[in-house]
Amino acid sequence: MTRAFVFPGQGAQTIGMGKALAEAYPAAKAVFDEVDEALGESLSGLIWDGEQDDLTLTQNAQPALMATSLAAMRALEAEGVGIQAAAYVAGHSLGEYSALAAAGALSIADAARLLRTRGLAMQQAVPVGIGAMAALLGLDFATADKIARQAAKDTQQVCQAANDNDPAQVVISGHADAIKHAVELAREAGAKRAVMLPVSAPFHCALMEPAAAVMAEALEKVDIKEPAVPLVANVLAHDVSQPSTVRSLLVDQVTGSVRWRESVAWMAGKGVTEFWEIGAGKALSGMIRRIDKTATTRAVGTPDEVKAAVESLAASADN
Repeated sequence: MTRAFVFPGQGAQTIGMGKALAEAYPAAKAVFDEVDEALGESLSGLIWDGEQDDLTLTQNAQPALMATSLAAMRALEAEGVGIQAAAYVAGHSLGEYSALAAAGALSIADAARLLRTRGLAMQQAVPVGIGAMAALLGLDFATADKIARQAAKDTQQVCQAANDNDPAQVVISGHADAIKHAVELAREAGAKRAVMLPVSAPFHCALMEPAAAVMAEALEKVDIKEPAVPLVANVLAHDVSQPSTVRSLLVDQVTGSVRWRESVAWMAGKGVTEFWEIGAGKALSGMIRRIDKTATTRAVGTPDEVKAAVESLAASADN
């Protein structure tokens, strides 16, 4: 059975995530310690005992989710399952940094600092209230993309398809007025639901260009190695390994679409039948099953889930 390790993005954060991993596995606790040291603050204290509103702030949620994913990865490694158990890694938006750190392309400290910079830059790129995002449910990507383009034309503002999540879920991003107009167009086009999202900035669209410039500068100062297994990149929806390519794609990703549906379909086309969601939540697993109804998914974010994953791997090896 061929598998991929996938890493969640923003929205999966919850108070207490990763705490049981840190208590059960010294290697998982070491990840949180390393992130705290890299950021010069107790992010782990916020993750485990803070307020959800504070954790949800972009500059906190991004490194926090990476830390939780890497803690789960270290727990797997402590049980004898390394990154080589996967044929590919992929991450949804910020999860791409988690995937790269898990595959040894980025250090955990560098990933934490980059994600803090990324979160702040994305938040500061657009004044609060100017931008917005919305989820269009029940429309395929081609229809949603057409609606976004029409709304941009009608309003003379930015409106782009930001996340192609699965066959019936597309997130659009841009100026608030354009997004509201697109929501109306989507409802007229027969969307099951078209709803504004409670986000603090319009991610993955042209309005994020100031953040992309910040990330280009930050990434130039960081050592990126070839990942131990190929990364399926958000903006390309296929595999990359060359460090210089990875670096440029991480910049492109700030303003580019997250092509998740295509990424999962590409991996399935390469023979991946099992996807392990490493870290917090199960949102990616739901998307994956809607993209490929034959795929097996497994959440790996608690000690019990780690042990179950390891046992499943041993069982498949015996068969």
